[in-house]
Amino acid sequence: MKVIRFIFSSMLLVLSITAFSQKISIDRVDPPFWWAGMNNSQLQLMVHGENISLAKAIIDYEGVKLERTILVESPNYVFLDLVIDNDALAGNFDIKFVKGKKTVATFNYELKKRTKAPESYTGFDNSDNIYLLMPDRFANGNPDNDDMPGMLEKADRNNPNGRHGGDIQGIEDKLDYLKDLGITAIWINPLLENNMPAYSYHGYAMTDLYKVDPRFGTNEDYKNLVAKAHEKGLKIIQDMVFNHLGTNYFWKDDLPSQDWYHQWPEFTRSNYRGGAVNDPNASEYDYNKMVKGWFDKTMADLNQHNPLMANYLIQNSIWWIEYLDLDGIRQDTYPYPYKDFMATWMETLLNEYPNYNVVGEVWLSYPQAVAYWLENDNNKDGFHSHLTNVFDFPLMYAITNSLNQDNGWSSGIAQLYELLSQDYVYSDPNKLVLFADNHDGDRLYSKLGEDLAKFKMAMTMLFTLRGIPQLYYGTEILMTGYEHQGHGFIREDFPGGWEDDTIDAFTSGGRTDEQNIAFNFVKHLMNWRKTNMAVQQGKLTHYIPEDGVYVYFREYEDECVMVILNNSKEDKSLDLNRFAEITKNYSKGKSVLDRTFLDNLETVNIKAKTPMVFELSK
Repeated sequence: MKVIRFIFSSMLLVLSITAFSQKISIDRVDPPFWWAGMNNSQLQLMVHGENISLAKAIIDYEGVKLERTILVESPNYVFLDLVIDNDALAGNFDIKFVKGKKTVATFNYELKKRTKAPESYTGFDNSDNIYLLMPDRFANGNPDNDDMPGMLEKADRNNPNGRHGGDIQGIEDKLDYLKDLGITAIWINPLLENNMPAYSYHGYAMTDLYKVDPRFGTNEDYKNLVAKAHEKGLKIIQDMVFNHLGTNYFWKDDLPSQDWYHQWPEFTRSNYRGGAVNDPNASEYDYNKMVKGWFDKTMADLNQHNPLMANYLIQNSIWWIEYLDLDGIRQDTYPYPYKDFMATWMETLLNEYPNYNVVGEVWLSYPQAVAYWLENDNNKDGFHSHLTNVFDFPLMYAITNSLNQDNGWSSGIAQLYELLSQDYVYSDPNKLVLFADNHDGDRLYSKLGEDLAKFKMAMTMLFTLRGIPQLYYGTEILMTGYEHQGHGFIREDFPGGWEDDTIDAFTSGGRTDEQNIAFNFVKHLMNWRKTNMAVQQGKLTHYIPEDGVYVYFREYEDECVMVILNNSKEDKSLDLNRFAEITKNYSKGKSVLDRTFLDNLETVNIKAKTPMVFELSK
């Protein structure tokens, strides 16, 4: 018995000596800094370093209290819950980790001073024209960062799915082009680090949520871009992803806990059926594949029901807003994470920034399904998303179908009417973000059979209907491409964005005659829209299409816009007396698209496959 006790005591002594002698270090703290004076006094730090959990954290700074230390499965993580008093001053303080009486690791943490009041973050709104661009494919302003040390994928412009070298400097160089076009807000596909072996140009397999990919630039470059954009009256919308991260994230071989990701016995892909989340009849099997299945083998599915992961994501979004002075967020794959987490995130965000905007990607085909995710009181299950804006995917499909189909009872231009007649399902249809194409589908000009007349009709719809319009980069110069050929072909380089490009479509001289017609048409519409409150805020009144002609009005106070879309193959003489309930208040009209004037509102002649837009006056 004495021998057993001796052996046991010796083992404890060895373990104690081993534990004391183990190396303890800090290599990362997230968020890397924070701000004094936030509305939410809670801050949770993730501290990562070798055996950091074996030491005790101590903070001695007036106004900052270490409320709780959380240990997890991995010994290399500690989560620290801090409470920051409202009167805590900006400054630096040490987070010390002690073992016994010895300080074994120290991290100097900074509380910065806020530069803006939270109420002054006003986000984007219906006065905006949003431009979506993919940074790797837009413009290469700094060729020196095309390949960077430590980055696994090198630039290869000959590979449609490789990195091409576009960057933050390229975007900054083209701000004047965008402003001249009529853009007021820029949605940029993710700029954060995607250090993956291949196919990482798109930005949706992030490997560091606090660092800009060095092939795009630096965090400071991003901050300078936002500042330069603001100087020119342009807003910046950041693309964020809460559903997944790249499998090469720094914790890939050492997760804080096994439930950090959704784990499966073997790789299990999402079914991509977003409707399963709000489907009252959905099976548990389908629901689980939707929210827990991986988006791709390179994109690990995050478990937002782990409260530490949830905090990590929420704080990261607030960090970027505060650091960059962001004007809005576009949230990727919105129905894929747990919906209760997404609602908590939005509620937390709006508590900090009450006038802010987030647009969610809800890729569903029916208005009822999309409306579920826009904040409303009508969901039968009582779900409140708190989401301020959603993309109008149903309208995207309707725009193309209405122009490509023969006109019938519910086909052709009638399909657009039918869709808009379902606006009652939305709490506020003006909160929808409208688009005709984006980075994940066929380019508009290809969908329309490269028909310029149809293109003009589509652009007229986009910039005169209710909601906030979004234009995909290159649509203004009729770029083409089909998704089934590969995503690289719908995300081609903007001609002229690279030094060795022989064609510069950023200039009128570098565009074909047809491209200049399209460009000038879009530019004219967008710049006009910036000045017209009726199309920004006005009530939509539309009339059932007859003979392929669809007419709708936008009214705001004393302003009224009449839009006529002749989707037929014949010229028409349109009797305006049918619309007297609105036109009776006005006596004449001025065309927005050409030099046409209406001396009376009795008849108007409109050519086949042509849009007309009139500002009405008394």
